[in-house]
Amino acid sequence: MTGAYERELREVLSGTEKGVHAVTKSCTPEEKARTRRVLERPFLVVRAAGSGMEGSGDLVALRGDCCFPIEVKTTRAEKLYFSGRTKDQLNAMIREGERSGLMPLYAHRRKGVRGDSWRLFRVETEGLTGTLARMAKMIPPLPLNRNGSPFIDWEQGMPLNQFLGMMCSPLGGEETPLHALKERAHRPQSTTMAENRQQSATDILAELERRRSAVLPLFKGKE
Repeated sequence: MTGAYERELREVLSGTEKGVHAVTKSCTPEEKARTRRVLERPFLVVRAAGSGMEGSGDLVALRGDCCFPIEVKTTRAEKLYFSGRTKDQLNAMIREGERSGLMPLYAHRRKGVRGDSWRLFRVETEGLTGTLARMAKMIPPLPLNRNGSPFIDWEQGMPLNQFLGMMCSPLGGEETPLHALKERAHRPQSTTMAENRQQSATDILAELERRRSAVLPLFKGKE
């Protein structure tokens, strides 16, 4: 059954009209609008399951500005804990992510939920750079239980429509958190307190000089 939902996510990320329509039937107009942005900026999605390479996830989504492996999980329960094979999968995702400088994602599809039923989490990895490093600040990581071990909590994930709204915003269009971070990185730094004090002193001296120049002619006229 997981294979059906894996195909569902692949169709959406690939930007097919059929796939987007299927996952947004019960979504709000705002959620539909954000999800439909992928139609203009789709990903190339490759199915990695069965390739025999640990840590590759079920899907690999690629585009000119980013690339990430995705492990797909489907449950009716809100929470999913890692043990045995699933824990080995997680460790392999961490290992390969750090080895390759990638940011692996978990996509959790919860059954029986209306609206956007997909939630995304990132796997904590070291050494991210560029776009992936900026993305990591906005996509929630896998939460930790009381023992400090990662697990999946559907409620704490990023809705798929928000992820696509962030990643697929048209260039020059509505500002997204990702665009805001890019702009901030190129924005000149604000002046320091010392520079502000120096500017204030300069302004005061200029004002005193202006007043002195205005008063001197009055004294000369009385001589």
